[in-house]
Amino acid sequence: MKAVRFHEHGGPEVLRYEDVPEPTPRPTEVKLRVKAVALNHLDIWLRKGLQGVKVPLPKIGGCDIAGEVVALGSACTRVKVGERIMVSPGWTCGQCGACLRGEDNFCHAYQIIGGYSVDGGCADSICVPEVNCIAIPERLDYPAAAAVPLTFLTAWNMLVRQAHLKAGEDVLVMGAGSGVGTAAIQIAKLFGARVIAVASTDDKLAKAGELGADAGINYATQDLAQEVRRLTGKRGVDVVFEHVGGTTWEKLIPNLAAGGRLVTCGATAGYEAKVDIRYLFSKAISILGAFMGRKADLLEVVRHMAEGKLRPVVDRTLPLSECAQAHRLIEARAQFGKIVLLP
Repeated sequence: MKAVRFHEHGGPEVLRYEDVPEPTPRPTEVKLRVKAVALNHLDIWLRKGLQGVKVPLPKIGGCDIAGEVVALGSACTRVKVGERIMVSPGWTCGQCGACLRGEDNFCHAYQIIGGYSVDGGCADSICVPEVNCIAIPERLDYPAAAAVPLTFLTAWNMLVRQAHLKAGEDVLVMGAGSGVGTAAIQIAKLFGARVIAVASTDDKLAKAGELGADAGINYATQDLAQEVRRLTGKRGVDVVFEHVGGTTWEKLIPNLAAGGRLVTCGATAGYEAKVDIRYLFSKAISILGAFMGRKADLLEVVRHMAEGKLRPVVDRTLPLSECAQAHRLIEARAQFGKIVLLP
């Protein structure tokens, strides 16, 4: 079969579309014929290499996977051959205290399929645990299904689990054109919040408005802090949905309302941020981190997808053989929503 692998870290040119052995499912695994795989910034970081993180090479990326079941391990009983499946990306032990409490994203053995140690779905086929298989709602095609798991799971964890978002609150969504940003806009509106989208172009802000954003800030042409104060009557926002990092924190934290929460899941613009601690105690501000989310929350997201209350946003699809071009587009922030590869 064909797969996209990298044998060394570097730019998009290290990605190779090549022949690899066909996988065989273990007793508790399901074999999928991959129909679509969506890319994330994690794919970029893995390809480039992370200081202090060893990635087994050669590596197949791709964490957001949708496909058709073509074979079952001998112990599988729930999933059927021919079923349309999206893959829950969290690989856990299923036995530790965290897993049994339903906090599986805190499992001591937690890994992401397509992450640091486990190969992903940038291939014609993949074998995954049966427990990671979620039936795709009828209203979603394969590319749309692949655009769901990581982004919506992470955004749900950030806004619902961590920030405890309430109806009527103001939410500032940074990077509104990203996959996780498009998910955050919709989840915030689902819970009755007012959404202020932040993006680099007016075109992205217009598309964010189509998803439900109530206002927008173009950080390339407008002063972020000044616009937040204007749009909130100098009160500040209740929640900052943040996955950018870097120097933005210096503008964001002073513009949180009393009791406000900044929740973050990434650092695409830099992993060092300055914090004026006086704002934290004088306004009772919380800084919250979020990593992935609970499988139960992904099932809740899929239920809302089936009811049409949430929808994945696919910017474009490309052949799997053009994976390197997809990486370039993500690095250039040239997409709105998800870029999906089709084997």
